Amino acid sequence: MSDSPVDQSRRTWVAITAGASAAGGLAAAVPFVSSFAPSERAKAAGAAVEADISALKPGEKMTVEWRGKPVWIVRRTKEQIESLAKTEPQVADPQSKRNPGELTPEYARNPHRSIKPEYLVAVGICSHLGCSPTDRFQTGAQPSLPDDWAGGFLCPCHGSTFDLAGRVFKNMPAPDNLEVPPHMYVSDTVLLIGEDKKA
Repeated sequence: MSDSPVDQSRRTWVAITAGASAAGGLAAAVPFVSSFAPSERAKAAGAAVEADISALKPGEKMTVEWRGKPVWIVRRTKEQIESLAKTEPQVADPQSKRNPGELTPEYARNPHRSIKPEYLVAVGICSHLGCSPTDRFQTGAQPSLPDDWAGGFLCPCHGSTFDLAGRVFKNMPAPDNLEVPPHMYVSDTVLLIGEDKKA
């Protein structure tokens, strides 16, 4: 018994509708599934960042962004490096032993907290409540600072002070030193922040 023309027409429309539905479902699923893949911006946010330090003069600081955080690169003068011995007895964690794996890579667990004594590389976020400390490189008595101030950083939120190695002074609200991010020297004038495979 053969199909009537109406049954054949119905089958054709059912097949066309099913095919169109499947294609539409696939078209809708592709962008939905691809939305789970990290965006280029998200990939870049976790990527290492190069910093050209060739123009940085002694006593100057530059800031680069890494993972949405400000990373300071300070080129310390000879006098600023020498001041670290003076501040060592005044800071809470001079050898960076608190949370060492999290805050200070092994190659920066020294009095200057850096690979090269001349350069400090630190995340510019206070370990207390996440404020960003301000530069206080000038030495001597100043508002909110001790009379024998040797230079460093002052957090304006609750008054925590840090020396020029990012070490927090004793009896301050901040519980830890400033974080030293993973970093390495690609050359004498280029730093790579966020990667330290060769350090």
